[in-house]
Amino acid sequence: MAPHIRFHILESRDDPARLKYACRLVEDAVRGGATVCVRVGSTADADIVDELLWTQSERSFIPHEVTDDPNARTGFPPSAPVLIAVGRSLPAATLVNLSADPPDSIDDYQHLIEIIDAEPTRRDAGRRRFAAYRDRGFPPETHRVT
Repeated sequence: MAPHIRFHILESRDDPARLKYACRLVEDAVRGGATVCVRVGSTADADIVDELLWTQSERSFIPHEVTDDPNARTGFPPSAPVLIAVGRSLPAATLVNLSADPPDSIDDYQHLIEIIDAEPTRRDAGRRRFAAYRDRGFPPETHRVT
């Protein structure tokens, strides 16, 4: 079954706003019972997402782990439905891709979420990912966030 790919388009060019929005989507997915891989491009982004998942919600902490180990496990223990992976993707129900490149395999996911903001470099990289998915036969949907 082909994954559902959705691009969330933010008007802001503020990177912290993009990462906060990503964490809200992660929280929604976890509350819906999904496992989530958050793919980030750097350890700095991993640290920010890690902190946000601890503090963003007054309702609860979102259980998660951070890994930049290329030999890390590929599954999720029951206590950690979210894995923040630096530079790689791990199988999960949902992938939130915060990296500049598309994942190597998209067949591992039911849902693939891309978050694009108005910062020119990230916007251009997002356009390339959109075209890559479309060219591979996976037409993405878009959702403008106001």
